Amino acid sequence: MVDILSDRIETPIGPLVLLVRGDAIICLEFADQPQRIARELEPRFGECRLLERDDPCGFSNSIRAYFAGEFAAIDDVPADGGGTAFQRRVWKELRRIPCGSTITYRELARRMGDPAATRAVGAANGRNPVSIVVPCHRVIGSDGSLTGYGGGLARKSWLLEHERAVMAGTAVTTELASGACRAARS
Repeated sequence: MVDILSDRIETPIGPLVLLVRGDAIICLEFADQPQRIARELEPRFGECRLLERDDPCGFSNSIRAYFAGEFAAIDDVPADGGGTAFQRRVWKELRRIPCGSTITYRELARRMGDPAATRAVGAANGRNPVSIVVPCHRVIGSDGSLTGYGGGLARKSWLLEHERAVMAGTAVTTELASGACRAARS
C-alpha cells in the first residue's frame, strides 16, 4: 500500500485537495472534483492510504501564498504528475508561461516544436493533475475564448483575473470569487 500525504487548502474559489508523495506534489485538484483525484491515484499507485497532514513539505503554504498574490511562491514547487513522456513535456512547457499571461493551444504546440500537435497538447493539458502549480489555466482557445478547465471555466476565469489584477496592483473582488464558486457547483 502506498502512503500519500493529503491536505485540504481553503481558497477564494473553493477548497483544494493537495496530495504529496516523497518531495513532490502529485495532485492538486478542487475538492468538488473527486473523480479527477481518483483518476490520478488508482492507475498510478494502486491501493493508497491518504494520510492527512498540515502543510506537507510546506506546499500548502506555497499554494496559500499564490492566492495571496505571491505568485513566485509556487515557481519552484516540485510537481510529479506522472503521465506519458509527451504529457510531461507539455506540463513542463506550461510552467514556462509567465504569470498573468495566456497562450493558445496552437502556440503551446509550436513552442514544443510540433505545430500540428494542437489537439494532443490540448488533451495533455486536460490531463494535468497538478492544477495551478502547473498552470494549465493559462492556455486558451485560438479565438481568445476560455476553453476546458477541470475545475470549471468560472474558476479558470477567476485565476486569470487574479493573476492579472494582482500584477496590475488591484484586487479581484469577493463577488467574482463567489460567482466562480457558484458556477463551479452548478
